[in-house]
Amino acid sequence: MSERFHFTLHATDGRARTGTIHTPRGDIRTPAFMPVGTAATVKAMLPESVRTTGADILLGNTYHLMLRPGAERIARLGGLHRFMNWDRPILTDSGGFQVMSLAALRKLTEDGVTFSSHIDGSRHLLSPETSMEIQRLLGSDIVMCFDECPALPATEEAVAQSMRLSMRWAQRSRDAFGDRPGHALFGIMQGGVTPELREESAEALKAIGFDGYAIGGLAVGEGQAAMFGVLDYAPGFLPVDKPRYLMGVGKPDDIVGAVQRGVDMMDCVLPSRSGRTGQAWTRRGPVAIKNARHADDPRPLDADCTCPACTGYSRAYLHHVFRAGEMISGMLLTWHNLHYFQELMAGLRAAIAQGRLDDFVADFHALRAQGDIEPL
Repeated sequence: MSERFHFTLHATDGRARTGTIHTPRGDIRTPAFMPVGTAATVKAMLPESVRTTGADILLGNTYHLMLRPGAERIARLGGLHRFMNWDRPILTDSGGFQVMSLAALRKLTEDGVTFSSHIDGSRHLLSPETSMEIQRLLGSDIVMCFDECPALPATEEAVAQSMRLSMRWAQRSRDAFGDRPGHALFGIMQGGVTPELREESAEALKAIGFDGYAIGGLAVGEGQAAMFGVLDYAPGFLPVDKPRYLMGVGKPDDIVGAVQRGVDMMDCVLPSRSGRTGQAWTRRGPVAIKNARHADDPRPLDADCTCPACTGYSRAYLHHVFRAGEMISGMLLTWHNLHYFQELMAGLRAAIAQGRLDDFVADFHALRAQGDIEPL
């Protein structure tokens, strides 16, 4: 396999695509869902357990890792892969989204963002150059350029100013990243819900040249209809021969809709966060395991699921350990959720390859419309 990052497109069905992202650390089958390992761990899971769900790649968080334990320390200890015992590809975000959320604790300038740590109040500057250096120290396989992500709703003027700042930062990120064989740099399209701004952003990114392209600035408060409205045209502005990554998405129906519209990669904290808070995602929709109707139910969460939570434990047991506050509750429900999300991705890949995506999507929505099974 080539030491350089590259993407192979295998098949299309409508606008949906299936392919392979090739990296020196292993192939990533697309469409791909990336579990989020914010602080060098997918919460409640061992790395080898995450791999058994079918995940080819994890996402790490630049902002959190730079603050604790520190990128320099991780580099001294052999890099993020060795540090967290994950030998397959890792994508790291740039830190821009997390810094954006610190509205009261940050100052934005052309140079970058100066912010106060949410941990100890210490002051830091995150810029395109420092973001690239931190991600280099971490050893990320896929590096995200530094951008600003404005919360929606916002005025078109504010979105345009933010997008153009992000494009200037994209050039600085490209320059700072340099040439690193085996590692990839992705640009991030911005522009809110305005087609002209999205196209302007895409053209600026293509002129710079990236290994892949993300669609940013969505799933930040605009709602699914508006998000799908953007995805109806935005992927078409990006190169066909490069991966397309929709950041921070999402729920199963968000994922299916995004794949239908030409997205190749997604990430979200939802499977693990839901697992820790007693919510299981199944082919028939979400299940709130804390509800009393599960207390005497001997059936699994999903009789067709092969994850450890479904093959070894009843709804009654999962209800009990959640209500009792036992750690195994979050472990089992997270494992199930990650398994379900990866099973969904495998189903989408197979359906696209076989030219039957419309049937797969119809079955997906029909099962969800039925709702969870009735209690005994």
